[in-house]
Amino acid sequence: MTTKTEERVVDPLDAQEARSARLTGLEIIKRGLALSPAIKDGIGVTLLLAMLSTVGGTVVPIVIQVAIDAGLGEGGHTDRGEVHLWVGIALALIAVTAVCAYAMRVRLFVASERGLTQMRVQAFRHVHDLSMLTQNAERRGVLVSRVTSDIDQVSLFLQFTGIMIVVSVGQMIVATIVMAYYSWQLTIVVLVCFLPLAVSMKWFAERLSQAYDTVRRTVGEMLAVIAEPVVGASVVRSHAIEARTQRRVDHGIDANLQANVSAQRLVAVTFASAGVAGGLANAGVVIAGVALGVAGGLSMGTVIAFAFLVGLFVGPVQIATQVLTEAQNAIASWRRVIDLLDTPADVVDPGSSAPPLPDGVLGARFDHVTFAYPGGPDVLRDVDVEIAPRQRVAVVGETGSGKTTFAKLLTRLMDPVTGTVSLGGSDISTVSFDELRRHVLMVPQEGFLFDATLRENLLYGKADADDAALLAVVDGLGLSDWFATLPRGLDTRVGQRGESLSAGERQLVALLRSALADPDFLVLDEATSAVDPQTELRATRALERLLEGRTSVTIAHRLSTAENSDRVLVFDAGRLVEDGTHAELVDAGGVYARLHASWVAQSRLDH
Repeated sequence: MTTKTEERVVDPLDAQEARSARLTGLEIIKRGLALSPAIKDGIGVTLLLAMLSTVGGTVVPIVIQVAIDAGLGEGGHTDRGEVHLWVGIALALIAVTAVCAYAMRVRLFVASERGLTQMRVQAFRHVHDLSMLTQNAERRGVLVSRVTSDIDQVSLFLQFTGIMIVVSVGQMIVATIVMAYYSWQLTIVVLVCFLPLAVSMKWFAERLSQAYDTVRRTVGEMLAVIAEPVVGASVVRSHAIEARTQRRVDHGIDANLQANVSAQRLVAVTFASAGVAGGLANAGVVIAGVALGVAGGLSMGTVIAFAFLVGLFVGPVQIATQVLTEAQNAIASWRRVIDLLDTPADVVDPGSSAPPLPDGVLGARFDHVTFAYPGGPDVLRDVDVEIAPRQRVAVVGETGSGKTTFAKLLTRLMDPVTGTVSLGGSDISTVSFDELRRHVLMVPQEGFLFDATLRENLLYGKADADDAALLAVVDGLGLSDWFATLPRGLDTRVGQRGESLSAGERQLVALLRSALADPDFLVLDEATSAVDPQTELRATRALERLLEGRTSVTIAHRLSTAENSDRVLVFDAGRLVEDGTHAELVDAGGVYARLHASWVAQSRLDH
């Protein structure tokens, strides 16, 4: 007998992360921008505005130089007109740069939000395009973090840190040009002081990239361990495992804390290094400036203005070290989103150009189908069977025998490794998802309900149905008496995951939603929830009406389902070992007869 399939699943996202880890930060940024083209809309104008917004800062040192050299000239002579002129020019330029800065920030914010909206939509849609195999291999909290917090981190980088990069680089360039105009000798002194820091930046960038890859990974894991006990709060309380659950949550939070602390230590070193370089540059300018001034090469105003320009240069360098940190954090987040988008959707939609399925009630065929999860043994082996239209088929077998895999292949939640699954004579891998879902519907063991009204949950079966159609379906399945007990009818809220309803009532809603979709072919994973006798009677009666005139395949967990079916398929260790009616298989004395005897014995004990 096979073991649980989840234990054998190899996570395709892990494999994709291993491939993307070889990409450099610049390559990741290029890929990210390619996936969000709106970010680059009007980028030339935005960069021009950013450069203009840096001019105001360099005007002040120039005015200081003029004011000292012209306003406090030799013999106390003061050229007030020239001072006033330069002050007026400075005020005008500062006003212009303020307007440019405002326009630049608005443009960058709008462009980045549009671009990241594109990425968010792509990522969310791709999650739904991934096969059940991939989704089941990845923890839900980790998937959610890629679509939410990772993209939020990129957004923060583009909207705030991105502005700091553009403004800081612009300010450094302008400050360097003005410094070189005043004194090329002092400019060389400043650049030499920052040379060791510039050389070491590549080493720091690599270490920060590794550190923030770990930070983003632990964020996803932390969200997962927090989300699970929130959703499963009733299980935590009923089993009195609050302490154990808290330890798991604490471990996830502590792992994220330690990752952040390690990253911030590197950040502190880079920021402190920039401060040391800035201090050396100021000291060098004072020493060299005094020497040049004494020699008559520089005026007093020029030396003082140069000191201010050094400040304009040092500030952006220190900001650059912080920007480097945020950039590595954003690149790590971008990498995780790109990993998700690059993970192949192994069940591919052929699209609307694919041929439609034939009209009428459909049959199905498995033509020597074999399925195995990546890295694991065969779960289904050489299954060859045909199901006639309008036939009611029960699928039975022990846990791990391959029943659920058979149902998922039939609804194309997964594709076989070898062989073909056909509906109405058409290979379902050539049928569009929309067409397939219109004809074939899987009703899971516990139909998921959204935190909304009963009406909104039913409309997942048919989005354009009106209230009259909803009530007609309720009446058609014989559930009017149950519906009359709901406090607000169609406006009744079902709560998160349908928790305001009983387990049996959630099953009724799932059946109503399926009836509204009106498929030709139903695949059901029969619910085993313990429900009260009245609800069970309602569900049985509703299911009987739902199956009328349709082809159905039911994963049977109850004796009555197999007995009342037209045909029983028996699976054992991944193989279809028996096929026949209930009576034929009981008389044959094989696997089904043994299961039947066990069911009968259990039923007697229950009564």
